[in-house]
Amino acid sequence: MKTPPAGLDLIKHYEGWSATPYLDPVGIPTIGYGSTWGLGGGRVTMGHPEIDSAAGEALLARELAHTEKAVSRLIRVPLNEGQFAALVSFTYNLGSGRLQGSTLRMKANRGDYDGAADEFPKWRRAGGRIMRGLVRRRAEERALWLN
Repeated sequence: MKTPPAGLDLIKHYEGWSATPYLDPVGIPTIGYGSTWGLGGGRVTMGHPEIDSAAGEALLARELAHTEKAVSRLIRVPLNEGQFAALVSFTYNLGSGRLQGSTLRMKANRGDYDGAADEFPKWRRAGGRIMRGLVRRRAEERALWLN
C-alpha cells in the first residue's frame, strides 16, 4: 500500500522543510522533511551540507518507502487508505520501534479500530514535554484513521 496524498501532505506539513540541518525537539540533527539520514546513507550532523528541494524530496521518498514497509510488516489487519496514512505519519514521526511496541499497534492488530484511534492522542510528548504541534498532528492522524 502507498501513502495517499492526504498522508503525504500531513507529513510535509508537520515535519516542515529545512534546507539546512537543525535540531529537532529532542536534539537530533535533522534536514529536509524531518530526515535524520542524508543522501549518502550517513546520519545527518549539524555540519551536513545544505540540500535543495530535489534532494529533500528524494530523502522524503526514501524515508516514506521505509516507513510504508514497516507499517505493512507490523500491522496484520486490513487498513483503509486513511488508516494506513495515519500510521505512516505516526511512524515517520516516531519510528517503527515505537509503533512496534505500542498499544496502538496491539489494538489495531486485534481489530479494535476504535480503541486504536484512542491511542493517537497519547503520543504528544517530545523530550518529556507536551508539544502543541504533536497534539495537533495526533488529532489529524486520529481523524484520518477514523475517516
